[in-house]
Amino acid sequence: MENFLSDKEFELFKQLIYNESGIHFSNSNRTILESRLKERLRRSNTSSVMEYYNKILKDKEELKILLDSVTTNLTRFFRNTLHFQTLENYVIPDLVEYKEQRHDFKMRVWSAGCSTGEEPYSIAMVLKDKLDPKYRIEVIGSDLSLKSLMIAKEGFYPESRIGGVPEKYLTRFFEKKRDGYQIKEEIKAITRFDYHNLKYDSGLRNVDILFCRNVIIYFDKAAQEQVINRFWEVMTNHSYLFIGHSESLFGMNTKFEFVKTKWATIYRKFV
Repeated sequence: MENFLSDKEFELFKQLIYNESGIHFSNSNRTILESRLKERLRRSNTSSVMEYYNKILKDKEELKILLDSVTTNLTRFFRNTLHFQTLENYVIPDLVEYKEQRHDFKMRVWSAGCSTGEEPYSIAMVLKDKLDPKYRIEVIGSDLSLKSLMIAKEGFYPESRIGGVPEKYLTRFFEKKRDGYQIKEEIKAITRFDYHNLKYDSGLRNVDILFCRNVIIYFDKAAQEQVINRFWEVMTNHSYLFIGHSESLFGMNTKFEFVKTKWATIYRKFV
């Protein structure tokens, strides 16, 4: 079957997307790019691939839409139970002990590549439940997909998306609506969402816990290393990094230390 893109066109789009986002397309996932481009050509009423390429060089909004369409927004509440057990039983107690000694009662978390918001809201619920009320909690979710961020900000999820939420959190932090569940204001008040491209500095600093799971898997080695080293800069001198189970910092030139807990393996920055 003939490819929708010629090899030359594929290289042009592949390079542009990589330069703009760090997302790497190879021949094995070329069909994903081709199907997304077909859809964008149709929706933007553009007749040829090269006309569309020239369009996104000039039109930054259309480029954002394309980048949004090529990202995979797979997520769910409390995804990967072992990570959340590690957060509750290892990371939070350690950070609390460290912060109590310094009379520092702020806890800042960044969920990078947060998709439709289930991950940051899950983290916010755990922190609200486990931390003393004297702590000021701030959970920031960021993503490349504006469409996903709109859903996240709304904080409303159909019943089919609620599986995995522990009953105690469902009763305490959600309001049942006719066709789904609404995140309550006490969780929304400590959670905010921003558009962010991981290729660039987020502007965030003093992050205690950073979740970036199943995101860097889409980057090549060079882009992965750049992202991870930028994470180091935004995190406090006593902080923790969670990445996806299928991801690893092995072989990267990074200062993060590997930590094996009873539940899962994570990374830390202790300076």
